[in-house]
Amino acid sequence: MITQKQINEISYTIIGCAIEVHKHLGPGLLESVYEPCFIDEMNRTGLSVKSQIYVPIHYKGKELGGRLKLDLLVNDLIIVEEKAVEIMIPLYEAQLLSYLKLTGKPKGLLINFNCTNIKEQMVSLVTKEYANLYQV
Repeated sequence: MITQKQINEISYTIIGCAIEVHKHLGPGLLESVYEPCFIDEMNRTGLSVKSQIYVPIHYKGKELGGRLKLDLLVNDLIIVEEKAVEIMIPLYEAQLLSYLKLTGKPKGLLINFNCTNIKEQMVSLVTKEYANLYQV
């Protein structure tokens, strides 16, 4: 059974990997440059990463077509949305929250590589699925 503590430890590792990539590449590149480096860094730490995965959209118990595309899904638990933008807008956070609700995943991270400090612009969101996990 997965716990909040385990999810937080995975999140900490993900953030550390993002910082490592940012330290080596710096800001100002495209998301498509950061992503493979970020995935490689997470794989090196033993995390399981799926990238650019499509998730069907269910509405009132039915799959009616359409799909959403997640940047990264780590250990089948944490959605990571990557950005390489000058300004983080509220829409990005709303988008991540919607992805979490539609997939039932407990936690999401929004990480912007186009900044001077990853931790200052990073957004961490949790869902009711997270709240229902054992807190150890």
